[in-house]
Amino acid sequence: MRVLITGGSGQLGQALQKLSPPSVELIALDRYALDLSDPRACEVAVDELTPAWVINAGAYTAVDRAEVESELVYIVNAKAPEALARALQRTGGSLLQLSTDFVFDGAQGSPYQPHQPLMPLGVYGASKAAGEVQAASALDPDRLCILRTSWLYGPVGRNFLLTMLRLHQERETLAVVADQVGCPTSTHGLAQACWSVLEQSLVGRHHWSDAGVASWYDFAVAIGELAMHCELLQTPALVRPLTTAEYPTPARRPSYSLLDCTATRSALGLSGVHWRQALYGVLEQLRQI
Repeated sequence: MRVLITGGSGQLGQALQKLSPPSVELIALDRYALDLSDPRACEVAVDELTPAWVINAGAYTAVDRAEVESELVYIVNAKAPEALARALQRTGGSLLQLSTDFVFDGAQGSPYQPHQPLMPLGVYGASKAAGEVQAASALDPDRLCILRTSWLYGPVGRNFLLTMLRLHQERETLAVVADQVGCPTSTHGLAQACWSVLEQSLVGRHHWSDAGVASWYDFAVAIGELAMHCELLQTPALVRPLTTAEYPTPARRPSYSLLDCTATRSALGLSGVHWRQALYGVLEQLRQI
């Protein structure tokens, strides 16, 4: 089975390559080989390579900068998925479109189901929601899987874990928002879920995150504690909780974006790993580098 991965050099793209099944003919393209800001290039790549699946792991993910670069954000996060889907409709392939918890506004205060209405708060979430809609408009539903995830991190790339590790090393105290709640998700676990989607030809809208619930404050505290246990830190910084009002950002973020993954775990036959356990595994990887 030939599989094309976009965003091949990103944190998820690298995890997907590491966990690629031996039966897969993998073509992983980074942004220099396939620029998602060029929808025509997306169509050409699919037409020429004719993959059985495209895993669209590439995206514009700078949430705050997206507020001032909305045109580029919509091209990468909405027009590129539409172009991939349109080409796959011609070639007979399928699309796994990665999406985000930021397509929801966080107002309901309980885990979001896959088929609930999309109500994004900012440009990034709105562009990812548009990507879902436009991919669905261009590709038959029996060849499209939309997989939303949350708070993605891993041992490479730019993410909250690596930023917090650096800050724990550099500072004695940190201040982190405590009133935004969701669930951290490791790239390793998400990559496993993606390959299971392809193996089982799962279609429709689905959610995947690690298990449990946390605030960004909880996540930052756990990073310090577990990094010390893994001997990546001598002494973690003291983490002070902040409210969103005390830490204003250009983009509004959902206050509660926990995803209900029950149906997806059942469909894929995968159990949920608690986020602290997954975090420990990633820190152990970093210790061995």
